[in-house]
Amino acid sequence: MIGRVIKIFSDFYFVETSLGIVEAKLRSVIKKRKDEVYAGDFVSLEQFDKTSMQAFITSVVDRTNLIQRPKAANISSIIIVSALKEPDLDFEQLDRYISLSEFYNINPILCFNKEDINESDCLKNIIDKIYSKLNYKIIYTSAITKTGINELKPFLKNNITLLCGASGVGKSSLINALLDSARQRTLPVSNKTGKGIHTTRHCELIPIDKNSYIVDTPGFSHLKFNFLLPVEVQKLFKEFSEIQINCKYKDCLHINESGCRASDIIKDMPETRLLSYRKFINEAKEYQQKISAESLKKEAKIKYNKNKILTKISEKKRKSARNTQKVNIQKEEMQWKDE
Repeated sequence: MIGRVIKIFSDFYFVETSLGIVEAKLRSVIKKRKDEVYAGDFVSLEQFDKTSMQAFITSVVDRTNLIQRPKAANISSIIIVSALKEPDLDFEQLDRYISLSEFYNINPILCFNKEDINESDCLKNIIDKIYSKLNYKIIYTSAITKTGINELKPFLKNNITLLCGASGVGKSSLINALLDSARQRTLPVSNKTGKGIHTTRHCELIPIDKNSYIVDTPGFSHLKFNFLLPVEVQKLFKEFSEIQINCKYKDCLHINESGCRASDIIKDMPETRLLSYRKFINEAKEYQQKISAESLKKEAKIKYNKNKILTKISEKKRKSARNTQKVNIQKEEMQWKDE
C-alpha cells in the first residue's frame, strides 16, 4: 500500500491512504539505511492491520523535491507570509524566504497579513514598488476580517502549498480563515519582545480537498546562505537574470568587478534588496572559504624534499608496505633454505 505522510509526531508517522489515516512506524531496514522520512513523502506500507489501522513503512517513493528548512517533501507551491505590523516587516528576512523559494525553482506568492491593523498605505506602496516589477504575486490579507482570503484560495487548488514565515505573522490564523474553522492554535505577539510566539511545533499537511494541502510550518528566522557558492546566490535574485548572459565574467558577482555590465541594475536596485544581496553573498563567501580550507587540508598530503614535491604515504600504507617487505624477505629465506 502507498500513502502520503501528513504528520510526524515523535517516532509515529501518520499516513493518508485510500482506506484512511494509518499510524505507522519505520521498519528497522530504513533505520539501518539511515533513510529519512518527511511530511509530504509518499511511502510504501506493509503489515497493514485494518482493525488497528497500523502498519510499517518499508521505503520512500522518489521525491520531486525536498525543502531542507523547514523539511517537507514534494512541495509544488510556496506562500511566504509576512506581517504588515506586529511584528514589523523585516525586508531582509522576506528576501531570505524569496531566495530560498528561487533556489527550489518555485515562484513564491507574497502574502502580507494583518491588513486590519495596518494604518497607512505607505508600507504597501514600498512593497508594490520593490516586488511587483519582479513579477511576484502580492496578496494583502487579514485573518480577522477575511480580507484577501478568497483571492488566496485559488493558488492552493491541486497544490501542496508550503506556508512559511517568521513566528507571529499569522500563518496559523490564515489557515483557520482558509478552512473556516479554528483548527490551528494561535497566540498573540509577545508584548515583551515584540516578536511572534511559536505555536506550530512540526510540519503538518492539512487537507483542503482531495488533491490540495497546506503545509503549516514552525516559524524560523536563522536561515543563512552558507550552503551555496557566491556565484550561485546571484541566480536567486531576478534582477540579474537578463544581465548574466551578457556580463563580461561568468563568475561575476556584480558588486565591484571591473567591466561588470550590471552597474545600471545595481544603481536602480532598491536599497533593501541590495543590502540583502550583499549580505547573502558574504554568507556564501564564508562557505567558500570553509570548503577551500577543507580542500587544502586534503591536499596537504604532500611533503617537500630538496625543493621536490613528494606524495606522503599514509601511516596505514607505510605499515602495510613494511609487512609486505617482511613477507617477501621470509619467502626468500625459505627459498634459500630449500636450496
